[in-house]
Amino acid sequence: MPMDVVIAEHAGACYGVERALKLAASTARETTGPVHTLGPLIHNPLVVDELTQAGVELAENLEDVASGALIVRTHGVVPQVIEDARGRGLNVVDATCPYVKKVHHAAARLIQEGYQLIVVGEAGHPEVEGILGHAGGEAWVVGEPSDLDQIEVAKRMGVVVQTTQTADRLAAIVAALSTRVQELKVVNTICEATSERQRAAAELAERAGCIIVIGGKNSGNTRRLAEICHARCSNTHHIEDANEIDASWFCNVELCGITAGASTPQSHIQRALDRIEELGA
Repeated sequence: MPMDVVIAEHAGACYGVERALKLAASTARETTGPVHTLGPLIHNPLVVDELTQAGVELAENLEDVASGALIVRTHGVVPQVIEDARGRGLNVVDATCPYVKKVHHAAARLIQEGYQLIVVGEAGHPEVEGILGHAGGEAWVVGEPSDLDQIEVAKRMGVVVQTTQTADRLAAIVAALSTRVQELKVVNTICEATSERQRAAAELAERAGCIIVIGGKNSGNTRRLAEICHARCSNTHHIEDANEIDASWFCNVELCGITAGASTPQSHIQRALDRIEELGA
């Protein structure tokens, strides 16, 4: 009996990623000098390699860029970085995801209103670092409810969220925080595209015998998709490249589900489908 292969209802590159890739492509076409991204444009090593082949180089810091165009990654940066880049005479192309910018504005507003700020997210993640920069550095990063034990909680607390976090994690942290403050203002800045992908992946994993999650191993939102799927289907595999797919995964499997992170282009999903067909699964 042939195996059915189903792609999750919501999977692959989101609006912010598609917008950034289009900006990078147009900048490479229209710029006569060098073009760099400040850090990986998105968390997908294959895409970063493809951009390099298209003439968009990767720079880890401003000191590596002497001239030309500088593309700000989808995750955003602290405000000072853009000011410094323009001060160096660089043509700054801001590919920050519009939904990430909403977090920046919410964080700044809560600080201005006098709240002590918590950012629910992954400490050290580029998006979180950018959020902290827009909060003037006056915020705590919390990834789990237990992290609150390390914080001197104020009477008035505000909360924003890294766009790729899960609703369950936010709810758990808010529940733990609500008993310790007099006033709590939560701005749920989880991107709807992230939520849609998580819900669709969970639904598919409930009924699949195998799940393939496509996207960068350095992509937080893709890793969370893999976690959600693995909790429901132990035969879950997180891959970056279609060549990683192994025929042994499909033994006695009637339905294989495919999902992909928000930083995974549709072409990478197609490669996975082609690989499965090639294996005769």
